[in-house]
Amino acid sequence: MSANFYDNPSRKIPLIGITGTNGKTTIASLLYQLFKKAGYKVGLLSTVIIKVDETEFKATHTTPDSVTINRYLDAMIDAGVDYCFMEVSSHGIHQKRTAGLTFAGGIFTNLSHDHLDYHNTLAEYRDVKKQFFDALPKSAFALTNIDDKNGSFMLQNTKASKKTYALKTLADFKSKILEKQFSGTLITVEGIEVWTKLIGVFNVYNLTAIIATAELLGLERLEVLTIVSQLESVSGRFEYIVTNDGVIAIVDYAHTPDALKNVLETINDIKTGHENILTVVGCGGDRDKLKRPKMAHIATQLSTQVIFTSDNPRTENPQTILEEMELGVLPENEIKTVTVLNRKQAIKTACKLSKPGDIILIAGKGHENYQEINGVRSHFDDLEEVQNCFNQLKK
Repeated sequence: MSANFYDNPSRKIPLIGITGTNGKTTIASLLYQLFKKAGYKVGLLSTVIIKVDETEFKATHTTPDSVTINRYLDAMIDAGVDYCFMEVSSHGIHQKRTAGLTFAGGIFTNLSHDHLDYHNTLAEYRDVKKQFFDALPKSAFALTNIDDKNGSFMLQNTKASKKTYALKTLADFKSKILEKQFSGTLITVEGIEVWTKLIGVFNVYNLTAIIATAELLGLERLEVLTIVSQLESVSGRFEYIVTNDGVIAIVDYAHTPDALKNVLETINDIKTGHENILTVVGCGGDRDKLKRPKMAHIATQLSTQVIFTSDNPRTENPQTILEEMELGVLPENEIKTVTVLNRKQAIKTACKLSKPGDIILIAGKGHENYQEINGVRSHFDDLEEVQNCFNQLKK
């Protein structure tokens, strides 16, 4: 198949790319949900799953290789898909996996420490993200989070129509948080109040980008806001259960320092009293080593108790990964930490230590249902494990 079939006007659908460190999966997935609820046929290329309208395919990369992308886009056009929403990773941009595609719009979420095992510096990582916006055509829109310090940088050389969204500063699309609960968030968008099931400031940023994109693609605001109130959280993104004792156990994909900080700040912000926060966290092997002490520092600063554990060690020694994490723990926070190498036992430890009303955060894997060790993937689901733990404790 030709890599540039998309140049043929008869073989073209609006393709929206989402890039940034955090929020790509949530924005792409919820845009898929929103446009489906609005009555459109929709395509999705995400970290979690690939969808050709109703048909689902397994995802292996955030941004697949160019041949795979074109194969799915071709299938979407054959299926009569009206819009496609696609995560665009820095690896995908740098390796030109998206070359030859014509995007109708691009969204920038935020930029923080990640993938420095691949990109040598944060500046290099940022510049690769910018290349995506530099390549957008004049007919496209470039929507950026202007509250992020790199937001305006992404727009410097783009030919696309420049649009902004924010919670704090003046922007083309702006939201404000009125109320926060574990059951959801009350926000206002241009004076219109909307209740959403999504939780956390970071998710309000995601929702604002979603609302802006839907309007830029021609949907009416009231219709958009009505559907936003119906959107369901994405698998493994602040997904939680509540036990009979009132313990809240949260599973989240937070695998970068900024994402972990966002989730823990959200929990601290919403909790109503003296509930303990018990965090189970690790760092992946064969990946950016520089973020390991940062993740440990954030976890111990914002939690009551932290259990360091294994998280996809791949070909590395999991004990070495944990020792590198522990270097980020301040002396006064060492008393908060315990290391349990086996992830199943670590989750079980958190469950046993929890008291009624406490909050457990299991971070890093989210939607991933495997543990990868020396090239072998074994089934492991954080949500399943924490549910099993509490079921066993009840007996």
